[in-house]
Amino acid sequence: MRVCELDDLELRAWLRFSRLELSPTLGRALLDCFGGPQAVFEASEAELRKVDRVTDNVVAKIHGPVPAAIEKDLNLIERLNVTLLPICSENYPVNLRNIYDPPVLLYVRGRLLESDKMSIAIVGSRRASQYGLSVAAKLARDLASSGLAIVSGGARGIDSAAHKGALEAGGRTIAFLGCGIDVNYPPENRKLFELIAEAGAVVSEFPFGAAPEAWRFPPRNRLISGMSLGVLVCQSPAASGALITAGYAAEQGKDVYAVPGNIDDHRNSGCHALIKDGAKLVDSADDILAELGLQPETDEPRQLTLPIESLANDNERKIASLLSLDPIAVDEIIEKTGLPAPLVAGTLTILEMKNIARRVPGNAYVRVL
Repeated sequence: MRVCELDDLELRAWLRFSRLELSPTLGRALLDCFGGPQAVFEASEAELRKVDRVTDNVVAKIHGPVPAAIEKDLNLIERLNVTLLPICSENYPVNLRNIYDPPVLLYVRGRLLESDKMSIAIVGSRRASQYGLSVAAKLARDLASSGLAIVSGGARGIDSAAHKGALEAGGRTIAFLGCGIDVNYPPENRKLFELIAEAGAVVSEFPFGAAPEAWRFPPRNRLISGMSLGVLVCQSPAASGALITAGYAAEQGKDVYAVPGNIDDHRNSGCHALIKDGAKLVDSADDILAELGLQPETDEPRQLTLPIESLANDNERKIASLLSLDPIAVDEIIEKTGLPAPLVAGTLTILEMKNIARRVPGNAYVRVL
């Protein structure tokens, strides 16, 4: 089904709500208060003002006319084979749902799978050297061959090299765009986006037609890190979007990795700064797999496992000790461990990958025997 779980009225309401371009936190607050986008549009001004941070401008937006572009949006959904994933959908990516400010709606070309929570982001300079491009592609190939999905931003340079490396390995890759999903930016990546959609997914939180304006890319970067177990920066100058992504990763409790390079090339200065600040130095995919505690079970590259007695990470041991054959809710794990919710979510994902934990209905986990 192309449009997940939405009838025509709901679909139009979500498209209209998306076009308001409210902040994710305000959008989520309105949806939590009224139960859905159509109910938001039907709420009175007095009811809307009961929600924190609803201003005169927000009320005017919500009570404004239905955008004429909605009809065009519906045509684009069919023509581009786009799926809409509201945050209330059971198919919404669990890694993204657990960040501080998840998008209320995702536009998806291709398919997002539950297995995509086993992913690593690779980001870096748009003006990368041949060294940077070669290393990014090789690391992406090797990580994808080990069963991890590769997440990046579809930009020129390192992003494109990472996507291509994953595709060359026959793996999955996901591109988060800083524009509408119907906007090919950069234009030379049109064919690449088609290949990504076939082997993974192209994703945006922005409405159809949204231009690639500079302000859209930092919010996009939080999704790259949020979707991933960790972020690998492969060649980055001291001031770059890649370092913004690394910053989001740190805030989200994710691992940060960095590739060293020639000290005379300023394009490597950002990676060196990250390493000085504690990022894991990476010169092969094995460094990341080892940091995640992943080892091949057999010669089959997509089977990842680790015996429970080999757990070396304190957080993994702490959470694993709470698991039994009786389901335990994620909220209870957070309460008992005192760990941040994003860190708990990421660690549970790691334990699933190691065949120690299994997710069950009700956002709970059990121990795997």
